Amino acid sequence: MSVAIAGAAECDLGKTGKSVLELQTQAVTRALADAGLTLADVDGIATNGISRFSATQLADYLGLQPAWSDSSFAGGAVFEMYVARAAQAITSGQCSTVVISYASNQRSARSRKLTGVYEEGTPEAAFEEPYRPLYPISYYAMVAQRYLHTYGLSRADLAGVAVAARDRAQLNPAAWTYGKGPLTVDEVLQAPMISSPFGALDCCLVTDGGGAVVLTSLSRARDLPRPPVTVLGYGEALTHTGMATAPDLLRTGAIDSGQRAFARAGLTPADVDVVQLYDAFTISVPLGLEALGFAAPGAGLAATVPHNTGGGGLAYCHPGQFGVLLLVEAVRQLRGECGARQVPDASVALAHGTGGIFSSHATVILGVDR
Repeated sequence: MSVAIAGAAECDLGKTGKSVLELQTQAVTRALADAGLTLADVDGIATNGISRFSATQLADYLGLQPAWSDSSFAGGAVFEMYVARAAQAITSGQCSTVVISYASNQRSARSRKLTGVYEEGTPEAAFEEPYRPLYPISYYAMVAQRYLHTYGLSRADLAGVAVAARDRAQLNPAAWTYGKGPLTVDEVLQAPMISSPFGALDCCLVTDGGGAVVLTSLSRARDLPRPPVTVLGYGEALTHTGMATAPDLLRTGAIDSGQRAFARAGLTPADVDVVQLYDAFTISVPLGLEALGFAAPGAGLAATVPHNTGGGGLAYCHPGQFGVLLLVEAVRQLRGECGARQVPDASVALAHGTGGIFSSHATVILGVDR
């Protein structure tokens, strides 16, 4: 049985003053409305970030008693993982309609923290905490430092990623930076230093927001209002918990998750028209494009495949976990709904989520219904 995404939507973004459950409800009901469905149609739910029992809490809040649920946590990669789990559950007959959702009010609640995130039972912390790293910034900064050194590049080269993200966000009216004008490389370089080589503009936004997607069988999706977006392939990989145990800072799990997704889909990077990458930091873009096969090692900054078309986490929004919004933008591109930022004739999209400190990776390949 083929599975498709039948609906996709974002909740309010920016600084909303709303609770997490209010934003989750917006995301879920808007995605269902987009699919031409209602809460009564939902018998599967996947979410996290609300409480210890996130799926239970959201289901109860929405008045649902689903037959299937998932509240796994693997950082920003988990929403692409949820797509795989949901597709498997629908195919096996465990449920028929799954909503994958996430929302955060971190900007309104001022809940974002950069320290003290290690939990008991993480032995790597003993080797890293004495250096007082900012989590996760300092860890991604280590990767960026290594990348620039290995390939003879500079902070100015990496700054171009932030400049390009801002440019794309000017085509997305929902973006937090929409209407704020373009960035220059000099502005990125002159922004306050956070963790070398990252200044403030090398780092993702801190916003409220979130989104949701609705999955069901392809045969059922064909009878719904929106063009179905078929799940063609998926793959995932886990590598390390702390930087002390990362085997190679420049070989991320995206290599393995991408290869697994392409093998399942029967496609190659050359078949992909648009890419949505988790760009928590500027280094995430070139390194991700290289790992997924869109550029040779060290050449990711020159990759030509359209990517992060809505502005990404650097310029559109970043509500703590960005993975579900990668799926929303991928779906909209494949349905041809993106207006000025639309990639012409996009028929295959790749969404790649990253969690932790390049620790978890998940890749989903989507296509238009043929």
